[in-house]
Amino acid sequence: MNYLKTLNRGRLILKAAEIEECDLDARLLLEYVCKTDRSAVILDPHRELTESEESEYEELLKKRASHIPLQHLTGIQGFMGLDFCVNKDVLIPRQDTESLVEEVMKEMHDGMRILDMCTGSGCILLSLLHYSNDCIGVGADISPAALSVAKKNADRLGIEAEFVESDLFENVDGVFDIIVSNPPYIRTCEIEELMPEVKDHDPFIALNGKEDGVTFYRRIIKDAPDHLVMGGLLAFEIGNDQGKAVSDMMNDAGFTGVCVLKDLCGNDRVVLGRKKIDV
Repeated sequence: MNYLKTLNRGRLILKAAEIEECDLDARLLLEYVCKTDRSAVILDPHRELTESEESEYEELLKKRASHIPLQHLTGIQGFMGLDFCVNKDVLIPRQDTESLVEEVMKEMHDGMRILDMCTGSGCILLSLLHYSNDCIGVGADISPAALSVAKKNADRLGIEAEFVESDLFENVDGVFDIIVSNPPYIRTCEIEELMPEVKDHDPFIALNGKEDGVTFYRRIIKDAPDHLVMGGLLAFEIGNDQGKAVSDMMNDAGFTGVCVLKDLCGNDRVVLGRKKIDV
């Protein structure tokens, strides 16, 4: 079967399986199998697939139709213009999180020390280090499997960073100019309501924000001042209904300049503030 017919068949299979982005996913899987790009269907629509390509594509379609995330099938997710390896051990980097990285970048300058709490794939920390000069980065996570993925991404991107297995600050040493975090923030009772790609395939530990969804913010805010320089920045990604709760916590803990910022969709997405400077 040629490229165009194969692509159309893939779209129909994924549409029947109620895959939201069936057209895009069918194309990306075909490009992955055939090692082509998005111009292939225009430039060479009648190219015949090999038997092995057809077989591999059919197998991937079946898996995607069962709601296995596209990124788990290709092993890659783009984030901040970089490609990150992902698997079942880490959250798939999402565009919403780019808002956090972009806001932190506005506050950075060369040579800073950065701690990424709950680092997962390392996408936040490694993006910040990639787009800065001479910064020192530490990524902390309770999951050894997640840290293995983060280290792989650092090696692939040629970025030097330290990764620490730690229950929040338990094994973190030193002080930092910036602490950034995208902690678990989904209320436990809401996880089952998420789309299958998330609830069935993202690691539960990386989703579960406990009963109120803000447990990890509370813990991080309590201990962060011991690991921040005077005037140091604490920045979080939040759920779109958590801006007031998290900003109130930071204000109550004595952080200054606390503000809630929106993502490109107009939803509350980032809360940041600074450790008070004693005078």
